Amino acid sequence: MPQDLSAVPWPVRTARLCLRPATPDDADAIWQVRRRPGVDEWLSHDVGDRESYVDRLRDPDRLAVTLVIELDGQVVGDLMLQVEDSWAQGDVERPQQATLGWVLDPEHGGHGYATEAVAALLRISFEDLGLRRVRAYCFAENEPSWRLMERLGMRREEHSVRDSLHRTRGWLDGYAYALLADEWLARE
Repeated sequence: MPQDLSAVPWPVRTARLCLRPATPDDADAIWQVRRRPGVDEWLSHDVGDRESYVDRLRDPDRLAVTLVIELDGQVVGDLMLQVEDSWAQGDVERPQQATLGWVLDPEHGGHGYATEAVAALLRISFEDLGLRRVRAYCFAENEPSWRLMERLGMRREEHSVRDSLHRTRGWLDGYAYALLADEWLARE
């Protein structure tokens, strides 16, 4: 059962950005970012045409895990915060972990916005939602993504060999990263 994101005092503001839950009205702005050349290179699905993407984002399950990154009121990217149950041998009172994801408009790359947004996502996960662990995955060739995870103190836990099928490059290696709440708090 997913954690209720209403526990978070939205919108969340950082030094330069605003994070908030996506709404159906954000679908076109997110599509505009994701359709830019190269942006969907590492995403799990092809962005496709506007109509099919808007329909996919407006699905309640997808919308429930999508956050928008705004810079000066303009959508410059989006985040995924998918709270989920941990693997356990017994019942767990509430979800304890999340899988994270991110997309940033390359026009705004190189300014630390992705680092700032994902750092805020970590804070939301650990402080507002009380999660004990977060994780993220990427293709091993997606160096900007794994460098971002390492910059934020996430630990590489897995290097899987040719387990991830890329739509144009074939079978590629993948990385899994994670961070525990107590590790994050120790860094703060």
